[in-house]
Amino acid sequence: MDFTPVSSQAFAALGLGAALGILLPVGIALFWVRRKHEPFKTVLVGAVIFFLFVTFLEKPLQGLVITGEHPVAAFLGAHPIWWALVVGLFPGVFEETGRLFAFKAVLKNRKNRETAISYGIGHGGIEVLLLMGVNGIAYLAYAAMINSGAFAAVVEQAAARAPAQAETLRTLAEQLAGYSFSGVGLGLMERAFALLFHIGASILVFYACRDKGRFWLYPLAIGLHTALDFLAGLTIAKVITIPTLALEGIIGVFAILVFGGAYVLLYRRDTSKFNPEIAELPEET
Repeated sequence: MDFTPVSSQAFAALGLGAALGILLPVGIALFWVRRKHEPFKTVLVGAVIFFLFVTFLEKPLQGLVITGEHPVAAFLGAHPIWWALVVGLFPGVFEETGRLFAFKAVLKNRKNRETAISYGIGHGGIEVLLLMGVNGIAYLAYAAMINSGAFAAVVEQAAARAPAQAETLRTLAEQLAGYSFSGVGLGLMERAFALLFHIGASILVFYACRDKGRFWLYPLAIGLHTALDFLAGLTIAKVITIPTLALEGIIGVFAILVFGGAYVLLYRRDTSKFNPEIAELPEET
């Protein structure tokens, strides 16, 4: 089994993408906390909550619902629109509930408005780091295996156990061989829009937790998040066909509107003054 070798240009693009996937979210976080004198642990809370709620709750349960051997999975497999809705609903519910848990429990004494953005940078930044940084390093390793011939043996072993996994690896090999700097730019643009959305959603849920009269912002965040991933699910299921650049443009406009609306209508209008250091202290009873 032969695969197209990964060129030196593709290697360079993969390396650049991996480096940017690590350096950019870390750099944005450091810039923000230093400029606003925010505690870095707020950013870390966002990263940890994302990892826990997505890796240990959302993904396993979503996989159980859409791929298990039961009537619900069979129904979703036969009805791609419902499948796409479920694919969008899981991240909407779990990620926004993760934000709710963070602001209600872990960061309940952090009342200054900068906390919302600090958390959002951590929540969205760790996604960038995982998808571009960690995955990019793994892709570099796969590319090296392709050029050495070791990747073919991996695919053959996978084909004997799980044919679907082997097909995924073959597709990956084709993508790596054709990877370019334009791919880095597209991936970076996609992650930038996602980060903006995560910050905007974090602002919504922050004010839902801080003001009981605005708790409706929490289900609004769930609905917006679900809608965004529902659109992606529709394209994956081939219910609708949208060119990649057009899809990224739609997602970009959506993310900018969510971030801009939350920032202008909530964050900028927040004139209350809180001392972050005092806010860290437990409330007296």
